[in-house]
Amino acid sequence: MTVAARPRFPIILTAVAVLLLGVLLALGVWQVQRLQWKLDLIDKAEAAAEQAPIALTDALALEDPEFRQVVVTCRGLNAAPFVELQTIEDGDAGVRLISACPVEGRGTVLVDRGFLPADVAERPAVRADAAAMPVVIAGVVRQAPGPNALTPPPSGKIFYGRDRAAMAEALGVTEAVSPYTVYATTSANPELTGLRPVAPPAAFSNNHLGYALTWFGLAIVLVVFYAVLLLRRYRPMPAKDR
Repeated sequence: MTVAARPRFPIILTAVAVLLLGVLLALGVWQVQRLQWKLDLIDKAEAAAEQAPIALTDALALEDPEFRQVVVTCRGLNAAPFVELQTIEDGDAGVRLISACPVEGRGTVLVDRGFLPADVAERPAVRADAAAMPVVIAGVVRQAPGPNALTPPPSGKIFYGRDRAAMAEALGVTEAVSPYTVYATTSANPELTGLRPVAPPAAFSNNHLGYALTWFGLAIVLVVFYAVLLLRRYRPMPAKDR
């Protein structure tokens, strides 16, 4: 009677399984970390929304002014030069008008004056003699995301991503530009009815728990699948097959 040779241990299969398991677990842990980050961000946005507006200079002096409601006094903002950022707002294509506002002791802040739908051809007048006229608006401080590798380069004063440095250069700004942007929530140009001053919503989608459970679930499936393969590989053969 011959004795069946013992199957070899699947070294390559095991190495691949361990590698895949490590990747799946790492992705699951990363999503758990993202979940905590998103929860903290939501709490922060909600807390800031409940606070009374403060002067922009005071907000910029804070360690982290993100989401703070502010009152901005900017000379000549209603007639200041602007660049146009191509964007979509609530499903409508259009542009956001962005101007520079000098802030005493804080350099220059870019002010997003609002959204104009694509079917509105009118633009605010730009007047060099309006610099002495103070304009007061309300706004929200946000750290706007910059362009990515797929963002088209600007064309003159038409932009496709929030490249703060390039926008400041196009607006003739020579001093330091704040990493924060002020999104106007009241209009510097009430005569331009098509201009909608609105900040990006502070409501965030939070699907990270579902993503984490998916990755961890796949890791469990992988372990079970690998265990079944080993059991089948080393399962004793019936006597009649020996």
